[in-house]
Amino acid sequence: MPLPTVILPGYLESAIAYLPLEKSLQKLGFPSMTVPLRRRDWVPLIGGRPVTPIIQQLDRTVQRALDQYNTTQVNLIGHSAGGWISRIYLGEKPYGGSPQVSPSVWLAHPWVANLITLGTPHVSQERWTRWNLDFVNNNYPGAFYHDVRYVCVAGKSIFGERKRGSWLAFSSYQLTCGDGNTWGDGITPIASAHLQGAENIVIEGVRHSPKSQGLWYGSPDILADWVKYLS
Repeated sequence: MPLPTVILPGYLESAIAYLPLEKSLQKLGFPSMTVPLRRRDWVPLIGGRPVTPIIQQLDRTVQRALDQYNTTQVNLIGHSAGGWISRIYLGEKPYGGSPQVSPSVWLAHPWVANLITLGTPHVSQERWTRWNLDFVNNNYPGAFYHDVRYVCVAGKSIFGERKRGSWLAFSSYQLTCGDGNTWGDGITPIASAHLQGAENIVIEGVRHSPKSQGLWYGSPDILADWVKYLS
């Protein structure tokens, strides 16, 4: 039986948006569950505050999956910010963010066989996310843990330009990688969605969000491009 898969939603998204992905994975034979986040769970973290409450919910879900399926490892899918939050979860460095917050350590990499990130901005120049991403990349650069397979999936659907229909993509790409005139999924540029040492994939026509019009990373027609890495 395949390992259970835990899905961590992206920034400001709730678990409800990922139920179709969860059901598609289950239909393909991969037992799956989504971290039960609500949109309001993200509100206290706006402004670059520590994401500790999200990681705590991730850990509870992983522990539930390990217990329910009587296994020692899971697969982890992190969409958007869920990808770099998962990288913090894997690690052993104290994470807190301020003197008022007690540092936490999860050391979860022995429990994770495969980490798949979908449209994750692994680097950013945006000041509200800079502290968290600097923490991740300074402490756990690239595909850091050799006992975890990192698979980073990027979408190529919108070229960022200063014109109608591409302005949001241009602005988001520029904030993320410093170059607005590049390809990405409409929010995350390809250049930021990949990690050194990971298995890096680009999928044509894929947009960022589960609420996007058209195809996104979790669409049934797209799953075949990356679901094999859950085996």
